[in-house]
Amino acid sequence: MADTKKEQERDELHRAIWAIADELRGAVDGWDFKNYVLGTMFYRYISENLTNYINLGEIEAGNADFDYAKMSDADAEEARQGLVEEKGFFILPSELFCNVQARAHKDENLNETLETVFRHIEESAKGSASEGSFAGLFDDYDVNSNKLGATVAKRNEKLVKLLNGVADMNLGDVKDHDIDAFGDAYEYLMTMYASNAGKSGGEFFTPADVSELLTRLGTVGKTEINKVYDPACGSGSLLLKAEKVLGHEAVRNGFYGQEINITTYNLCRINMFLHDIGFDKFDIACEDTLTAPQHLDDEPFELIVSNPPYSVKWAGDGDATLINDPRFAPAGVLAPKSKADLAFIMHSLSWLASNGTAAIVCFPGIMYRGGAEQKIRKYLIDNNYIDCVIQLPSNLFFGTSIATCIMVMKKNKTDNKTLFIDASSECVKVTNNNKLTPENIDRIVDVFAKREEIAHFSHLAAYDEIESNDYNLSVSTYVEAEDTREKINITELNAQIAKIVAREEVLRAEIDKIIAEIEG
Repeated sequence: MADTKKEQERDELHRAIWAIADELRGAVDGWDFKNYVLGTMFYRYISENLTNYINLGEIEAGNADFDYAKMSDADAEEARQGLVEEKGFFILPSELFCNVQARAHKDENLNETLETVFRHIEESAKGSASEGSFAGLFDDYDVNSNKLGATVAKRNEKLVKLLNGVADMNLGDVKDHDIDAFGDAYEYLMTMYASNAGKSGGEFFTPADVSELLTRLGTVGKTEINKVYDPACGSGSLLLKAEKVLGHEAVRNGFYGQEINITTYNLCRINMFLHDIGFDKFDIACEDTLTAPQHLDDEPFELIVSNPPYSVKWAGDGDATLINDPRFAPAGVLAPKSKADLAFIMHSLSWLASNGTAAIVCFPGIMYRGGAEQKIRKYLIDNNYIDCVIQLPSNLFFGTSIATCIMVMKKNKTDNKTLFIDASSECVKVTNNNKLTPENIDRIVDVFAKREEIAHFSHLAAYDEIESNDYNLSVSTYVEAEDTREKINITELNAQIAKIVAREEVLRAEIDKIIAEIEG
């Protein structure tokens, strides 16, 4: 019961937060406006996080009435160096969210004030170990954008509303509430923005149910992992699922990801902070993973989870150096220039630890197309790297209705077989989308873990069977769909027809009799 009440409270809080966020944007497109709401939430979070950290230390030292937010900037300066070392950043009391917000309605230069505060936060990390985690974090928070209003006064009016709106979000006190309230709200807002933005927003966002499934598949039998990595990490929701599934301390050496889109890269780093991941526990980079991988010193990874972009263009054989790249060379051929999907697969496999698992969402075409893609599949099967292929339902993702698959790879398989699971019906319909329920996820993970053979649901295919199918890895090739059409007994049907015909003759004779009487 307590859990249901907690869920209810969480849903109410989320609805209230979305109502505030949606009202704030006014005439601005929600997708464009998300950076302002999420950036303001982040500003509030780190202000409260730092204040509580300092206050707690003072209270423990016997200074019961201490409040960092009321301290003078000059006095606070003395603690700057120590705090940057411990927390990774520093904010002066006058520049804390609560103080800027309290003065905002009277501040005619609010846009400049915020710009200065954000610059100071980023600069506080310069030259320290946390510099990479903070550099450019507020780049997408443009206080002088016309999207906020045509004049400075109009823009400032909107900024006041933003600060007040985010202050009104009932996220509790950082030290009192379940630590995930900020992170949780952030994830919820991302989901709402993505689902309302159509294609533009959905393409980098992996819904929570799919994230959960991938992470569960990748951590079967494990209570902790060394490191988690996502080569196309988007806003980081997939990386953070490892912490949610296994527990806060269970990812021992941190979260690693690479993202090509700078706005999304900034959202990802903010997401890490909001989930209370310390600056020294994550390393997110902004670059093209396929041609400029940024974590060469950190691989291999015990868990790799990813939902890379489907069939994007890449350099491929247009770059002569790539065929000699140790990530792609083993297959002897590069993924086609117009379809980078299998390049992400090869990259992930290359960086996978020998005791690790990679679970990757794939475009279905890569499972059956010929040419270079078939050669890469042959390499993967010949070397026994593919553990399982799962067919997912359609309409799980925002912005695309396509039915995707999951490829699970391992380097230490105990058999030479590949499991195929047809989970295309494992979902419930919610408005226009399909959703995986906890029961759906449990069923898929259970069959995956046991490598079970279930009629019309799963099949464990031996190497020879896959070879005889020309290395086609489509689930439908191996798992026969159930014939749900009604079975008809022909003998019975003929007997029924004979009865109907006989009855018809009787009725006709009776009708003829009546007509004869009337006419007579």
